[in-house]
Amino acid sequence: MSQVPPHPVLPACEQQHVDATLTEVPAPARRRYKPRASKLWRSRALRAGVMITLLALCGLVILVLVREQTGTHGFLVGLGLATLPVPLLLAAFRWLDRVEPGPWRNLLFAFAWGACAAALIAIIANTFATRWIATATADPASADTLGATVIAPVVEESAKAAAIMMIFVFRRRDFTGIVDGVVIAGFTATGFAFTENILYLGNAFGEDQAMGASGLASVTAATFFVRIVMSPFAHPLFTVLTGIGFGVAALGARRRRRLRRTALPMLGLALAMGMHALWNGSASLLGPWGFYAVYGAFMVPAFGLLTWLTIWTRQRELRTISDELPAYAAAGWMSAAEPSALSSMRARAMARDFARRMYGPAAGHAVSEYEAFATSLAFLRHRAHRGAAGPDFVEREQELLHHLWQRRAVAGPSLAYAAEATGRIRVPPPYRNYDGYNPYRS
Repeated sequence: MSQVPPHPVLPACEQQHVDATLTEVPAPARRRYKPRASKLWRSRALRAGVMITLLALCGLVILVLVREQTGTHGFLVGLGLATLPVPLLLAAFRWLDRVEPGPWRNLLFAFAWGACAAALIAIIANTFATRWIATATADPASADTLGATVIAPVVEESAKAAAIMMIFVFRRRDFTGIVDGVVIAGFTATGFAFTENILYLGNAFGEDQAMGASGLASVTAATFFVRIVMSPFAHPLFTVLTGIGFGVAALGARRRRRLRRTALPMLGLALAMGMHALWNGSASLLGPWGFYAVYGAFMVPAFGLLTWLTIWTRQRELRTISDELPAYAAAGWMSAAEPSALSSMRARAMARDFARRMYGPAAGHAVSEYEAFATSLAFLRHRAHRGAAGPDFVEREQELLHHLWQRRAVAGPSLAYAAEATGRIRVPPPYRNYDGYNPYRS
């Protein structure tokens, strides 16, 4: 039976108070925690430049291919209709990530990869495979069915999983658990579905133009209902399974990580391919009634189950904050009320609002940063307890404590007020900053 690693020793707060490094305000470039770069491909500028160029080229090729298939009018109609669910889906996934929000650069990369690179890979690979099967079997109808039920799920889910894997490998410090996997997978799949919907809706509009159909009886209306109204979550649902696999792998202790890093993501990818194949096969093999049966009996319950799992995981993250931060409060790094406030999304929002009202917008931003750093600190200590923290744990902990100490004058009383106002803990007023002055007053 493996032993649970002991809690790491807390740094002494009294000694740090007189440390000159804690009295120096960090330079703007260091006001957010930035871990050391990976040994592989060290230059961030090089990585960013290569990726931006690659995604831009993929986007241009996608634009040409889709416009060639749909025509200009079809492309514009498809673009307008396909855009409608995108803000709602992205907002929903971002809402799930509110406890420890991931960097926007990761999410924008995931969306762009899904919309450009993954979509281009899928178009080229699916077309090539379907044509090859049709030529080999001399049966184009069967080739289309086989391509939709077997080839497309494998190609598309693998292409989308590449974005999750790259963030998992090259942005490992930002990928700490299941919620991160779900959010990154959701952004990637939303981008992929966006491009795919442009193609489907644009082609449907072209058919209506050729047949003179319009209104609710048109192919465009039917396609819009099925893809935008009924199943905007289809692609995110498939790819989220891959994201959960990577997220569970990220939770493992370092001594067991090699097996988990390979087996769990592959299992999640296999499940995503299987669900995708079931979805495509329900329409290709079973007809419209089979599609609705699979939708009602399988897809909707699966979506509800994964939604519950993600929300439960987010609540578990809040419990991690309430379990880990009291140790820092006992050591003098924060007040006793702060862990209770930081483990409540309502109290965190109230603390930001209080700081803005009392001290101004800059204070509200400082409290927001304080909450982010404190959350990262709690998760870092939780991973250390499980043996999943890296060798630079002490350095990272000191840096996060440094940033907390710089903001505690306004964040401390704001969080104390929020803890009292939400009934999480009794705090005697008045709610002043610790030094008795307003650091944001000109």
